[in-house]
Amino acid sequence: MAATPQKPAAATPRRKVSRHRGEGQWAVGHHTPLNGNEQFKKDDDGLNVRTRIETIYSKRGFDSIDPNDLRGRMRWWGLYTQRKPGIDGGKTAVLEPEELDDEYFMLRVRIDGGALTTRQLRVIGEVSQEFARGTADITDRQNVQYHWIRIEDVPEIWNRLEGVGLSTVTACGDTPRVMIGSPVAGIAEDEIIDATPALEEMKRRVLNNPAYSNLPRKFKTAISGSPVLDVVHEINDVAFVGVVHPEHGPGFDVWVGGGLSTNPKLGVRLGTWVSIDDVPDVYEGVISIFRDYGYRRLRNRARLKFLVADWGPEKFRQVLEDEYLKRKLTDGPAPEQPSQLWRDHIGVHRQKDGRFYVGFAPRVGRVDGATITKIADLAEAHGSGRVRTTVEQKMIVLDVEENQVESLVEALEALDLTARPSSFRRGTMACTGIEFCKLAIVETKQRGSQLIDELERRLPDFDEPLTINLNGCPNACARIQVADIGLKGQLMLNDQGEQVEGYQVHLGGALGLEAGFGRKVRGLKVTSDELPDYIERVLKRFQAEREDGERFATWAARAGEEALS
Repeated sequence: MAATPQKPAAATPRRKVSRHRGEGQWAVGHHTPLNGNEQFKKDDDGLNVRTRIETIYSKRGFDSIDPNDLRGRMRWWGLYTQRKPGIDGGKTAVLEPEELDDEYFMLRVRIDGGALTTRQLRVIGEVSQEFARGTADITDRQNVQYHWIRIEDVPEIWNRLEGVGLSTVTACGDTPRVMIGSPVAGIAEDEIIDATPALEEMKRRVLNNPAYSNLPRKFKTAISGSPVLDVVHEINDVAFVGVVHPEHGPGFDVWVGGGLSTNPKLGVRLGTWVSIDDVPDVYEGVISIFRDYGYRRLRNRARLKFLVADWGPEKFRQVLEDEYLKRKLTDGPAPEQPSQLWRDHIGVHRQKDGRFYVGFAPRVGRVDGATITKIADLAEAHGSGRVRTTVEQKMIVLDVEENQVESLVEALEALDLTARPSSFRRGTMACTGIEFCKLAIVETKQRGSQLIDELERRLPDFDEPLTINLNGCPNACARIQVADIGLKGQLMLNDQGEQVEGYQVHLGGALGLEAGFGRKVRGLKVTSDELPDYIERVLKRFQAEREDGERFATWAARAGEEALS
């Protein structure tokens, strides 16, 4: 009997297997680019774009620039396209990049540690006047930023800057950006340790080095041996803070994982003491961890702060010791509280060599090339060949003889660069704003300058330390979350129902003393025109309600919402 044919067994449905791509961490094997930024970095190192700028783009003009160079790799040499004039804040998040791009660039000159000679400063001023329509803003990371730069002029600008030892290399991009340092390193009477040798060695090791030119995102560095805590160490990817170890003497406490933007985090201590000779090794270790373990899948999670938050400081330190340094680090003490409330070095101060330094306050970092050249002239005329920029958008002239101090102060005053500023002039910062920035929603620089004048007129006797930081968008370049009064730009409706520029208000942020992020009062938004009225009202309430010696940030943390509205 023939066997009955059997029906073929039904095929088992094959389950689709999706390979988990992780966070794009190289150290665990995820080398496939997971977004456009990672792809263009894999295609060509950003450092290589300089050759194309010099040999092609500067000769053929703006329209010859490859899009991945224009909006990507050119940042590795400090170049961003600036905002096309006339585009209002409501279009910022709507238009495509090519619609926002002007055919001019912002060019950032990196000034590590804020250290400049007067010769360098004079060249910065000359480049500003010749190629940048007079622009030369001082940033809150000690840099200088030009605007209105034509691609045709970039090689000559580089030639001028590099001729006096300045550079724009990795001033932007997914790279180790400018290393901020104490502007009075090596001269301050109260300095714990001079960090200059470590900073110089850090620069030598990482700048223009392909080993560190493709990081997940930007990497911010701070180092200072000042007891004033003058480099906002809590909001950098890595920071070295001067401390004295009870057995080993002066050295540095190490912090990692700080950063602001739309997801702010304060840095955390690794609990280590590092000698000045070992700082460069530790720095390379931290930056290498970021390169190898940093998250590359999503741009909004690609900063070191997210890795540190997930790992915690204990694991981070263990990986640093075991995989990168191959040795254990020494446990060490935390830094002391800052020795003064104002940490900007404004005013006249004696140096440890008996001479003086004079810190002065431009308006919200806005200067121009002609003024910068005059500052260089003044510094030299009063016996100094050195100047500094600060992380508060201010400047300092070093090495002034005692009999020249008052003359310098008066000469600066004549340029509207006061060394005896009001609290408002001293404590107000502003980002670039809608004038040039493609991310901005509102104007900031002019608004900040006008606000200073108005508050000085209304509250002439207010002399408490106070920071007022204006930002044109949520990205916090002007550190709004850690200001006494932080103002985040946005569009809003006024009482007449018209869309106008305004700000969301953050109150009571701080660094150094009880570091923390300011509070947001529910629904508290202020139009640009209402800013002076609002700040005057809040500061008068602070003066009426504060306890003896209480800082604004402490009062704002405990005050009722009605008092802050």
